[in-house]
Amino acid sequence: MTSDTTTQAGEPLAGKAVLITGAAKRVGAAIARTLHGAGANVILHYHRSAGEATELASVLRAARADSVATVRGDLLATGALAELVATAERAFGRLDVLVNNASTFYPTPLGEIDEHQWDDLIGSNLKAPLFLAQAAAASLKRAQGLILNIVDIHGMRPLRRHPVYSVAKAGLIMLTRSLARELGPEVRVNAIAPGPVMWPESGADDDLQRKILERTLLNRPGSPDDIAQAALFFAAHAPYVTGQILAVDGGRSVGW
Repeated sequence: MTSDTTTQAGEPLAGKAVLITGAAKRVGAAIARTLHGAGANVILHYHRSAGEATELASVLRAARADSVATVRGDLLATGALAELVATAERAFGRLDVLVNNASTFYPTPLGEIDEHQWDDLIGSNLKAPLFLAQAAAASLKRAQGLILNIVDIHGMRPLRRHPVYSVAKAGLIMLTRSLARELGPEVRVNAIAPGPVMWPESGADDDLQRKILERTLLNRPGSPDDIAQAALFFAAHAPYVTGQILAVDGGRSVGW
């Protein structure tokens, strides 16, 4: 095996540029580390997590110089999203993959829902991915690229006390399929639907965690790396897959 072949096998995304929203921590950071490890140049989007984004960028640059850029932006400011995408493209002269990972998540019990919650949850989980995809479409078409949306199994089966979040993720699932139709054949569009991979930052009580895992066929939680490996599959190893939603949930959606 030649060294060129070895490099290609070890770095299937070499020379590609990937924009990941909400990339500073949690699942977004895991996706960034994995795709960067596969050779991609990554653009880390963040909003308020400047410290985490800077730290992650430093770690990745230490592994490979001149391979990381950061960009700050409020994804609810849709008028600024075209410039955010343009900034990302200028970083490495191209844009091959857009990962719509950024999300807000919190309960909205019926009877207590207000318009701000609606605008926030729909905005971050559905509106921003649509307008980012629209802004990035021309660049991604030139690159024969990919849009990868991080959805949720609760976009298919609603989560109790979270109707607005569940609706938003259901919309993102349909947006994934709609964009696959609109942007094909040049751009592939797929989604990953995590299950019990990370508990909310606000926490989840032990009894609820136990109940969820009892109804998960593998009887254990997943990890952000499970989502990152699925992202690598779509980005590097699935050239004939588009319009698909992959549940990475340990069988939770079967054992409901």
